[in-house]
Amino acid sequence: MNKPVAPWTIGKINVSDALKNVEVLLRQDKSISANVRAMMELLVVVIHLLLGKLGLHSANSSIPPSKDPHRKRGSKRKAKGNKRKPGGQNGHAGSTLQWQDNPDHIETIEVDRRTIPSGQYRRVDFESRQVIDIEISKVVTEYRAEILEDAQGNQFVAEFPSGVTRPVQYGNHLKAQAVYMSLQQLVPYERTRDYFADQCGIPISAGSLFNFNKEAFDLLETFESIVTRQLIVQLLLHADETGINVNGTCLWLHCVSNDRWTLFFPHPNRGGEAMKAMGVLPHFGGTLCHDHWKPYFQFNCLHSLCNAHHLRELERAWEQDGQRWAKKMQDLLLEINEETEKADGCLSEKAAQEFRNRYRQVLTRGEVQCPPPNLEHHAGKRGLIPRTKSRNLLERLRAFETETLRFMTDKLVPFTNNQGENDIRMTKVQQKISGCFRSFEGAQIFCRVRSYLSTCRKHNLPPTVALQMLFSGRLPDFIKQLE
Repeated sequence: MNKPVAPWTIGKINVSDALKNVEVLLRQDKSISANVRAMMELLVVVIHLLLGKLGLHSANSSIPPSKDPHRKRGSKRKAKGNKRKPGGQNGHAGSTLQWQDNPDHIETIEVDRRTIPSGQYRRVDFESRQVIDIEISKVVTEYRAEILEDAQGNQFVAEFPSGVTRPVQYGNHLKAQAVYMSLQQLVPYERTRDYFADQCGIPISAGSLFNFNKEAFDLLETFESIVTRQLIVQLLLHADETGINVNGTCLWLHCVSNDRWTLFFPHPNRGGEAMKAMGVLPHFGGTLCHDHWKPYFQFNCLHSLCNAHHLRELERAWEQDGQRWAKKMQDLLLEINEETEKADGCLSEKAAQEFRNRYRQVLTRGEVQCPPPNLEHHAGKRGLIPRTKSRNLLERLRAFETETLRFMTDKLVPFTNNQGENDIRMTKVQQKISGCFRSFEGAQIFCRVRSYLSTCRKHNLPPTVALQMLFSGRLPDFIKQLE
């Protein structure tokens, strides 16, 4: 039997029962005209769709957890039987403050002899304690180029350091800090201006902050070509895309990445046109992990589907449509993943075939619980025959069995597309904070600089150091050696 679908209620009204009564009356009342009946049936369908929306949350759809109504923090931890307490666990690497052998300042505190008995004393040692603090201040360096004059009156002026071209200008460390705050920490321009004015006493205009970002963008042209070439030759890539607001217009930010390299790319198009313009996937021959967005399948490579998406869709089919097969499939996918992890990422061919057989058996049972639409009702009609979400999911899992289960026989392939989703997640944070990009150029700057900072992090290079190197005219060694 299918799971009974929970009745929808609004206030004290049982909407589910009310809709059933309406549907019964529509079938029984023969006096209703065809036009009115069609309109009423359409309204019932619309209400069913709206009720389905009410039941969506982060566990059964792509809705982020932050949008869950009345979400209970820590509920997933309990649901999975995890008895660990919140916080650091035994054996984890701590971050306790360490004693500094070469302190910047030493202050000697002498004993107030008025507070101790009178007598003769000699100093025998010190008891030391350290306070780790920061000093935020403006540092002005004045360069004075020596001028020499010979007997004939000819003058010779020493050369200023590279980049020092104006009477007064901003330094590279300040530029790096400004770009770090703007594009790494996603602080809006006005708040970044406030920080420099309040903390450092340095006035910086929003135009200057944009120019710093633009300078970083220009300096990273070589990096972008290098990361594109590196991604093409990787064995496994993750791909994802998300909508971005550019001055009130919805555009798309695409991401192709793995655990070593990241490339972001903005484009007006979500599909194949943008993916080709990005320059990676048309030349890629490894395995591409994604969430089943159809344009990805146009590329001649192996594909692996994100099972985190499958688990959420199966949860919705079980909760809202009462599909028992969906619950069975959800449990089976989790079991396969657990066994694959125990087998160090790759099951034996025998074990894999047993799981494939069970996978097909669940889908066969699903054919009974979730049958295809009746073709007789659509005879003579043009276009695709509409299917329920549960039916579409069942057919997709059958058609893409190999791509869904690739993770259990290929050690490189993960169970989910979490790498791609994690890389792209901060883009949504930027949109929440700033609302939109003011221009497409701003989106391009964001994408290239974030690609650089994300890649540097994956190579254990802190973003601040990476930006300081960039403005000093140097790329990190792991990039430079690939030029």
